[in-house]
Amino acid sequence: MTKAQPLTRHIISINDLSNQEIETIFEVAQGFLKELADDTIPYRIGRSTTLASKCILATLFYEPSTRTRLSFESAMLRLGGANITSADPAVSSAAKGESLADTIRVISNYADIVVIRHPRDGAARLAAEYSQIPVINGGDGSHEHPTQTLCDLFTLRSKNKSLRNMKVAISGDLKGSRTIHSFVYALARFGATIDPLPAPGMELPAHVDRRLREEFHSRIVSKAPSQPDSDSIDALYVTADQPHQLSLYAEPEVDYGVILQKKTDAVYVTRFQKERWAEKERPYPRIDAKFLGEPKYSDASVMHPLPRVNELDVSLDTDRRAIYFQQAAYGVPVRMALISLLLHLHRNKSLHKFIGGFAKPEYGVYVQPIGTGLQCGNPNCIVCDPAERQYAANKFYVVEPKSEQRCKLRCAYCETDVDDNAAAQLVVADTARRVFTPGMAALARSAADKLKNLIVYRNEAEAAAAGFAPRESGKKASAG
Repeated sequence: MTKAQPLTRHIISINDLSNQEIETIFEVAQGFLKELADDTIPYRIGRSTTLASKCILATLFYEPSTRTRLSFESAMLRLGGANITSADPAVSSAAKGESLADTIRVISNYADIVVIRHPRDGAARLAAEYSQIPVINGGDGSHEHPTQTLCDLFTLRSKNKSLRNMKVAISGDLKGSRTIHSFVYALARFGATIDPLPAPGMELPAHVDRRLREEFHSRIVSKAPSQPDSDSIDALYVTADQPHQLSLYAEPEVDYGVILQKKTDAVYVTRFQKERWAEKERPYPRIDAKFLGEPKYSDASVMHPLPRVNELDVSLDTDRRAIYFQQAAYGVPVRMALISLLLHLHRNKSLHKFIGGFAKPEYGVYVQPIGTGLQCGNPNCIVCDPAERQYAANKFYVVEPKSEQRCKLRCAYCETDVDDNAAAQLVVADTARRVFTPGMAALARSAADKLKNLIVYRNEAEAAAAGFAPRESGKKASAG
């Protein structure tokens, strides 16, 4: 009898991993640190193993990278494997107009696992649809950067042992930073309090804020005790215990009064993501000794995913609270752990026991024929790339389908929700009956296997132009 092949697992979002799986990654990473650590620098991997001696890692980078690409390649070499790379799109077939879908199908024949970085939101999800080997998201547009978050969590864990009841301040470009988006989801999952310190106009995107509140059960608590119900940005995200939060950071229920007065445990700094903004110069917060001189930051670890520009003063490098270079060093053991687990190289440990991840409710997936109906409204989504249109269908999760009032669509690639203004104009067409109805009621009422019979249009005019009639007109036509 032929042995069944394990499922190919992709890591596109931090929410593709369950809490138990993250715990497994950290256990394996800690094991590598213990076994292979440099004798002079405890958090640096200095020796190698032959665990992946028969495996090849491909790094497919359409954007500049130093730490992510080199740490993945170092991780594979430390595992005893080999690397192949395409780190400059100008000298790859992308410059000739080749689609990502075709590229990834070819690379699947050359390597055993692939890491992709791409300027388009949702590109890694599209790559996973066409890949026969595991795909790891090394950063896609302003969507997510899940392996950076694994490094961040591992660093916090090494310093604080538990994220429960931690208070983490996040400074800078919260809107354009994919690192931040993965990080805040993880912090909320593990019960930490998030203290946003955005640069002007760079608050968390609306869809990220909405998910923190509605899906991760974060409560907004004003920093000013006299305004407990404030929804201003000068507020904390505080996450109470939920049944899904497993053993990794289990602690008692959060006391909101105590958390407001709690000192900050970590300050996470990120640079201005100028490649994702039209304006290349904007007012931007700077973290220096004066900022950290406030009593609430007296014992706060200072973190940064790097590279830094001017937002983090170099004088802090010798400060006892600065751990950003240690944070970068942890990229090797953490990525060694992820690679080896995805390649099934550990006899008693696997990422394939808890398929489903954390924040993957059983939403219906609504897929429209390519080039038909509603398209994601995020102009940087991979579905809006002309080179990918013949491969990327307009695909949406149907979120909160049990409530017609709360039912909404979320792009399955970039995870951006259709905004409320656009949603108010949507109509749903029934391909079997050739009629359309306004609003989301038809989607909310339809079973997941019936979604294929529906097409969502931006407005009534588009549906009529496609040959559909209003539902009332359709009934009259049938009666006649």
